[in-house]
Amino acid sequence: MVDIVVAIDGFSGTGKSSTAKKVARALGYTYIDSGAMYRCVAHYFINHQIDFDKEKEVTAALDKILISFQFNKMLNTSEILLNKKIMDYQIRRPEVDEIVSQIAAKPLIRKAMVDRQQKLGLGKKMVMDGRDIGTIVFPDAALKIFMTADLHIRSMRRHKELEQQGIQVNIEEIKRNLAKRDDLDANRSESPLIKAKDAISLDNTYLTLEDQVKKIVEIANKIIHEG
Repeated sequence: MVDIVVAIDGFSGTGKSSTAKKVARALGYTYIDSGAMYRCVAHYFINHQIDFDKEKEVTAALDKILISFQFNKMLNTSEILLNKKIMDYQIRRPEVDEIVSQIAAKPLIRKAMVDRQQKLGLGKKMVMDGRDIGTIVFPDAALKIFMTADLHIRSMRRHKELEQQGIQVNIEEIKRNLAKRDDLDANRSESPLIKAKDAISLDNTYLTLEDQVKKIVEIANKIIHEG
């Protein structure tokens, strides 16, 4: 048996986080949502009126941003904390959606988050999802998954998620936002969203959450037990 890092990348709205959480739970691994780390930065910048185009402001703000994770036994899931405060719906709001891809594209911010993510993964036994996990953060990960799904299906999923949080947003607005983020993520100069050469593609347009989790867990267990 060997301990591994499972890297799950893909476009926004493909259900990376939901899938990664369940995969981690099934393997008994730690789950880290790298996208939520950038969302925490975006949330902090909005609340403190930080101009992310001004390097000095960004550097000073990053020094004040503490991002950590803790396991909630009652919910049986990992939670992300920003300066010791649990973040949930606060970092999933539309105003964060609007700027998170722009923030994630900033080299200074990207480097800071990648450094933190790599430190979190030193002990392996981790499932991390994001957009550059298999290409930049953990290029040597034993298992890399690249998730895709139809834009309309992703928009519907995101709309349902927001509705459950009591946030009303037009589905066409969500679709435009996702398409914009796809373009920004795929074409940014710093760590663009691309499929790693050795990543396994997983189109979950017509897959249930349970089916895609099962597929990934089966592959992971084979690697873990065959070493």
